[in-house]
Amino acid sequence: MTIQPRKHAAACACATALALCGAAQAQAPASATERAQADLVAKSQQSAAGRVTAALEVVPQLEAEPRMKQLLQQAKGILIVPKFGRAALGVGAQGGAGLLLLKRADGSWSGPAFYDLGGLTVGLQAGGEGGAIAMVLNNDKAVAEFMKRTNFSLSAEAGLTVINWSKLAMGTAGTGDVVAWSGTKGLFGDAVAIGLTGVRFNERLTNAYYGRTLAPKDITSAGLNNAQAKPLQEALGRASGRAG
Repeated sequence: MTIQPRKHAAACACATALALCGAAQAQAPASATERAQADLVAKSQQSAAGRVTAALEVVPQLEAEPRMKQLLQQAKGILIVPKFGRAALGVGAQGGAGLLLLKRADGSWSGPAFYDLGGLTVGLQAGGEGGAIAMVLNNDKAVAEFMKRTNFSLSAEAGLTVINWSKLAMGTAGTGDVVAWSGTKGLFGDAVAIGLTGVRFNERLTNAYYGRTLAPKDITSAGLNNAQAKPLQEALGRASGRAG
């Protein structure tokens, strides 16, 4: 039997429409997933950029401290926590959000890698309000802890000496592996040594900030840059006595 041209064309058009409809329905979930992923990346980028901007405001406070420039000149890296959590009964109830910058071989500072923090193990004044803190990493042993993706600590239990900056400034303590500075007077109490627990690499924020999958060890790469972090890198360069 011969199919009339009009009927044949109508049948083809109907079949094509059904196929396109089915394809659209199949693609819809993927498109929704992609939009959700894009939104998550955008929010992560915004959060990461906010941390960098907040960390930049901490650097002038570091510069104002006697001996800090010398300490930064010799440092291997620094963890800046723009706002640490409220203290409760001498122990940090919650930590905060920080970022790590490492010093490259030429003396410049790397872009930031992002970390989440637990609490301080000793020294917080009961009921005291938290504030900005910074951990200056003095040697490769301290840096090596940050190369771990999983939960780790900066403390004597982890084999690291973490010296209270106020005690170092008074000349009553050695340099140690890490020097802990606080922008809030008395935040660390009278303890000579303190500890920071529950430190975790935030892969989601770090990857979103640079637009690629990264491990902590990748951040010193000369080719890894985000222009938004340049003011922070330059400020640390000036604070550590590096020209340009």
